[in-house]
Amino acid sequence: MPKEKTVTTDGILLMLCSSLSEVLASATASGINYSPMVQKINKTCLKPDIGCFVLFDGGFSGLVVINFTAEAALEIYQNYMMNMGMPKSELATRHTSDEVGNVLGELMNQIVGDFTGRVAKELLTSISQNQPKMLTINKEVVISVNTNLDRPQARRVTFRTAQNNIFYLELAIDKTEFIQLHAFESQGDINPDEIIDQAAKPSQAPGKKQTSSDDIDEDLLRELGL
Repeated sequence: MPKEKTVTTDGILLMLCSSLSEVLASATASGINYSPMVQKINKTCLKPDIGCFVLFDGGFSGLVVINFTAEAALEIYQNYMMNMGMPKSELATRHTSDEVGNVLGELMNQIVGDFTGRVAKELLTSISQNQPKMLTINKEVVISVNTNLDRPQARRVTFRTAQNNIFYLELAIDKTEFIQLHAFESQGDINPDEIIDQAAKPSQAPGKKQTSSDDIDEDLLRELGL
């Protein structure tokens, strides 16, 4: 009999770390690395200088928190915008700028979107997320999942940017195990570039095209019999 494959909390955390590093590396065109050592913690917190969090629910529930230092936040924001073609002279220079928070919130949305895709592919279950929330803070704020977790577990992982600026990922979920009962074929691979491209494109309903004023005028003339 083939040995059963088990995915635990730390395996789920590894999926999240991979999503974070790959999406940010692709979005900023710069290296994003994380520590091979994971820290067990008792509670999740928003910490200075910018804290971002998002809740997810479904096959399992949890909370994702990312705490950026001012230097890491600015580096990621500026690299992302310059990778999109913006000149550095036109970018915000303070981490408290609304533009910085908006960009980091969008990036976190892409990260968790990539993560939910990995969960669907590797665990064959579904989770959904809410809209990420960003806070510029100067004090530590304790934050917890708004659900009843029987055996909550929390983890923290240290990330490092290309310029050696530090930020932290925290994950809180119920203690869980996914046990593979038999072999199955995984779904298609996830491409972080496609997620970023889709997020950057304006939404437009398929099969619809914009109606010009000339077309409207011609229709009106025909209705009038002219």
